[in-house]
Amino acid sequence: MTDVAIRVRGFSQFFGAVQKLNALDLDVRRNEILGIIGPARSGKSTFLCALNRLNDLVRGSRVEGTITIDGRDIYEPDVDVIELRRKLGMVFATPVPLPRSIFENVAFGARMAGLKGRARLDAVVRDSLERGGLWEEVKDRLETSGLKLSGGQQQRLCLARILAVKPEYILLDEPTSGLDPISTMKIEDSLRKLKKDYTIILVTNNTKQAARVADRTAFFLNGGLVEAGPTADIFTAPQDKRTDDYLRGRFG
Repeated sequence: MTDVAIRVRGFSQFFGAVQKLNALDLDVRRNEILGIIGPARSGKSTFLCALNRLNDLVRGSRVEGTITIDGRDIYEPDVDVIELRRKLGMVFATPVPLPRSIFENVAFGARMAGLKGRARLDAVVRDSLERGGLWEEVKDRLETSGLKLSGGQQQRLCLARILAVKPEYILLDEPTSGLDPISTMKIEDSLRKLKKDYTIILVTNNTKQAARVADRTAFFLNGGLVEAGPTADIFTAPQDKRTDDYLRGRFG
């Protein structure tokens, strides 16, 4: 039996009178990389933000249906949203390092979560930077400002910052959209290693990236889920003509 970590059933997202997601049914399996593809304004990022309830911050936000994570509906009234957002760490398209040292960028969240003691912080910072694929490049300059890193390094720093607070899920919203091929490769390598310990959802406009790193792929269109399945099947034998048209570049 497949271990389903996230179960989405009949989930719709509204902002005022505007419906952005339409009755989604989707399962995310534990320790997989699920790639989400689709054209602009297809609902990919909206769905990602629904998973850790960032959409709550948008005026007029309301939902229908359920998203169940580890057996619990995350939209129940008594859900601890702060803890939910720690559990589902998110990396955005544009890296936003803190105006602090590399070390403090990574240690900041761990400190906020209550971790104390330099030795423990040192261990968390090193482990997080190693998992984020950045340690070897910055280990001799941890007191340098994170703002002085290259764009690709800053994105991996943001990934390390998420890892430092011990999430269970990693949500990535086009994390390599502004990066060069080498930086993109390094992040993709990190994701392949991380899925051993985390469930990862990767929103990407780069279909080739989904083909390279995703175990399964979901195709979104106009706020709805067209189809989802093993990545090889989606890219070689899609069940829906709209998926095939998108992958062949006929729209999007």
